[in-house]
Amino acid sequence: MKKLLLLGLLIGNLAYANTNGVSQEALKTQLKTSLENSGIFEKFKPIFAREAKIGEVIKTYTKDGLETTNTVVEPSYIVKNTTDAKEEYAVTKSKFEKRYKFIKKENKEWSIFQPIGEIKAIKVKNDDTFFIIAPWGEEMIVKKGDFLVSPLDYSEIYRIANKEFFETYRLKK
Repeated sequence: MKKLLLLGLLIGNLAYANTNGVSQEALKTQLKTSLENSGIFEKFKPIFAREAKIGEVIKTYTKDGLETTNTVVEPSYIVKNTTDAKEEYAVTKSKFEKRYKFIKKENKEWSIFQPIGEIKAIKVKNDDTFFIIAPWGEEMIVKKGDFLVSPLDYSEIYRIANKEFFETYRLKK
């Protein structure tokens, strides 16, 4: 597993360190200027969501494989994107309520929500696959062409795989 610290991802530079993944603090410090200079993107596709169960383990798969795992430890929702991969992931209740608006009940388990959050995004250009530590403390794989993204308050940074990014996000006009 590559060990790394990070970057100037926009030009593909990596600095290696003695960790199994780049920490949130290092990501925020090293990427803040690049994120501040990026455009604002909006998620345009509705999502399915349901309440999560404490202790539930969610494995997130994108079209290119396993992205990360998350164990629900506080009140949260499970989001299922309406992409080809239909990737699922956990979002804490407080974040979910800031990022999604209820549309309608789909069935006994799932409801449909419209995204209302916005993000900043930068494209990963380095050739090596590496790992970051996701906001929930687990490793998250990052590959060439993926996007590292943050809400507009720069409170966290996470990966969105290239294919799923273009299926769900667009540059805000």
